[in-house]
Amino acid sequence: MEELSRNEKIERAILVGIISTTEDEESMGELKELALTAGVEVIGVMTQKRDTIHKAHYIGKGKLEELKFFVENQEADLIIVNDELTGTQIKNMEDFLNVKVIDRTNLILDIFAKRARSKEGMLQVELAQLKYRLPRLVGMGGQLSRLGGGIGTRGPGETKLEADRRHIQNRIKAIEKKLEEIKRHRDLQRSRRKKNQVPVVAIVGYTNAGKSTLLNALTKAEVYVEDKLFATLDPTARRLILPSGREVILIDTVGFIRKLPHDLVEAFKSTLEEVKYADLLLHVIDVTSPDMEEKIKVVERVLSDLGAINIPKINVFNKIDLLEVVLKGNEREVYISAKNKIGFDNLLEAIEREIFKDVEVVNFLLPYDKTKEYNYLKEKTKIIEENYNEDGIMIKAEVQKETKEKLKDFIIV
Repeated sequence: MEELSRNEKIERAILVGIISTTEDEESMGELKELALTAGVEVIGVMTQKRDTIHKAHYIGKGKLEELKFFVENQEADLIIVNDELTGTQIKNMEDFLNVKVIDRTNLILDIFAKRARSKEGMLQVELAQLKYRLPRLVGMGGQLSRLGGGIGTRGPGETKLEADRRHIQNRIKAIEKKLEEIKRHRDLQRSRRKKNQVPVVAIVGYTNAGKSTLLNALTKAEVYVEDKLFATLDPTARRLILPSGREVILIDTVGFIRKLPHDLVEAFKSTLEEVKYADLLLHVIDVTSPDMEEKIKVVERVLSDLGAINIPKINVFNKIDLLEVVLKGNEREVYISAKNKIGFDNLLEAIEREIFKDVEVVNFLLPYDKTKEYNYLKEKTKIIEENYNEDGIMIKAEVQKETKEKLKDFIIV
């Protein structure tokens, strides 16, 4: 657990959720993990089976009475609700229970606020928090007036959040402008990688599946790793040398989760776009997770929302050191232990096979007056060797089928 400040005590929380499906039950288990990650002591869980959320106070009136007794009897400081609440629902619940109420979205934003380290990460989290809180100013008035923080109130700073809507809206515009500048810089870096013909491999997956552990093991990146949800937030890019000596850029991305807040996805769009422009995705999957299939579907839904579902993908089943059975992979499935570096040969071979499957080394002879063709070759291929003689420019390059076909008249044996 991260060290708390002197003025911040460990809050005692009761988790509350509506259960209508098996996924809802699994989501409640995940809510507990999120609460523990945020530094909360979970002292109880209350669920209600119903098809719809109560418009006024989330759970039914009878259940609310039961929750009030629970709060008073257990001396709870905090209620954490497993769905996103409106400002009115927050106000109604707080007025009735006389205790602070936050929802799943607010909890996730709080964790992100603690985890962000880079300037971009902190700006993205602040933007998401402000967009979340702006329409809830009425309902969250009590929370915003509390100086001293606590779960669900850290990040932008209470003095900012006590200001009027116009001030918050101006702050949102200022952050969006700063993030746009960072995005332009990121786009420039991306175009340089493309120009240098360095393929990009993005690591994606459910939070706590072992993405950062894998990045560290493959590249010695020294990214912070902890057995908690969202242990790392800021993306990291490192060069990876493949068995053949070829290079790729390996990028770690923020973990996905059920009910990932919309404002958070929007705020992190420029960061998540690294996935969209990758040449290959490594979908890291915790093979020991009891709801593995559901988590795979969550990741695929997020990839679809990002427009990245059709990018070539290798499923990397992690933590096989915790299994008693031996599993065999194939071209699209690799079984590894990132922690113990098991199965890395198969993984690296799979990456190289997929990234360079359409690439071959070809020799070209371009006459000096073929400037257009020469520029095309420089832009679309990785040039290995370049020599000049009286007949023209001799070029040895790694090319894909499309480029080879377009410049076939200049190929020499």
